[in-house]
Amino acid sequence: MPVTPLAPAAVLAASIPSPARGVWHLGPFPLRAYALCILAGVFVAVWWTDRRYRAAGGEADQVLDVALLAVPAGIVGARLYHVVTSPDAYFGAHGNPALIPQIWRGGLGVWGGIFFGALAAAWLLRRRRLRWAPFADAVAPALLVAQAIGRLGNWFNQELFGSPTTLPWGLRIDDAHLPAGYASGTLFHPTFLYEALWNLVGAAFLIWLERRLRRRDGAVGGRLLWAYLMVYTAGRVWIECLRIDDAQLIAGLRLNVWTSILIFLVGLVCFVVVSRRPLHDEITCEQR
Repeated sequence: MPVTPLAPAAVLAASIPSPARGVWHLGPFPLRAYALCILAGVFVAVWWTDRRYRAAGGEADQVLDVALLAVPAGIVGARLYHVVTSPDAYFGAHGNPALIPQIWRGGLGVWGGIFFGALAAAWLLRRRRLRWAPFADAVAPALLVAQAIGRLGNWFNQELFGSPTTLPWGLRIDDAHLPAGYASGTLFHPTFLYEALWNLVGAAFLIWLERRLRRRDGAVGGRLLWAYLMVYTAGRVWIECLRIDDAQLIAGLRLNVWTSILIFLVGLVCFVVVSRRPLHDEITCEQR
């Protein structure tokens, strides 16, 4: 059993506390901070994407219509990805399949959410004869902001934190949520905060990149989505390496590290390929 030294008193005083509670009740109805953070992220993403899409020439309510289909699909996909990549909690010797629909306990895999959400959005855009590229460019920075807000849910749940640290911004974890083998008072890397800050900086970078591409090439042409994949995965790789929660390992690396590397390469290749083609930012498809 590992023994972790306690953080110095001065560091402990400056550390980040975990929320005292993550659920409130309105009569018999629970309000869970994890769910509220996800909903807040979705709201901000839809609002900002709508503004950006309309500024590019899109019609009002198109983004909302896409969101009404893509968001539920994304949540289902995110949960499925988590269940498939962490099967022991549900199908192992001490697993419980009844926990699968209980998403408020945590456990949403971002890649499943992006994949299923993107499929749903692409289907509806195609059905309405709308080009995917302007929508992809509009939603890319908003996705990063939504993910930054959603990560606060991990803070309330006291989950998915990193390895022990003596840095002054270390995260305090209640004894009830403390991993086995770590002493009370141990501080951990606040990986939720690292990812939230990375995503916010990444969103600002995408806005800068969008302006640069438009000035240089006259159009963005969907490249912001591929840049989003590269920005997010670049941060996810090093943040994932800090985490100590259980995960599948492949050649000594967590599964999500390999997934992030693969998706980074996909984003890079697609960005380069699209950049070599004629670019346009028209909203409506030309073919009839």
